[in-house]
Amino acid sequence: MTDETATRADDIPGGISGIRDAVSVRLPAASAYLSVLRTATAGLAARLDFTLDEIEDLRIAVDEACAMLLGHAVPGTDLIAEFELTGQEMIVRVEVSTVGQAEPKRDDFAWMVLTALADDVDAVTDTPDRMAIVLHKRRGSARLS
Repeated sequence: MTDETATRADDIPGGISGIRDAVSVRLPAASAYLSVLRTATAGLAARLDFTLDEIEDLRIAVDEACAMLLGHAVPGTDLIAEFELTGQEMIVRVEVSTVGQAEPKRDDFAWMVLTALADDVDAVTDTPDRMAIVLHKRRGSARLS
């Protein structure tokens, strides 16, 4: 794990007060390693003083996002998770190498779980051989559905 810390938030466009932390985790793209990522997610969310329910929501959302991506991952490659902690929000981007143009299905149960647990969810395919899911979770943003 690396921690690229200490950019003053007033140097960031949008001017959120506080410190911006960015943490990257690289793991083999295999489900056996997802427990490490769930633990990292919980620890980082606790650092932002998320509630226990919000932390559990994030852990489940990150797990679901990874499970969706692992189905498209090239065997033997890495899963990369990037966490950005800014003020009251955590942004999580999980990414894998893929073969060909692919995108997670937005009409299945796993996608519904993601959208229920995170404030914003997006699938990103910037290049034909990479796929990512980006989750945003804000502290104190309980959903009323």
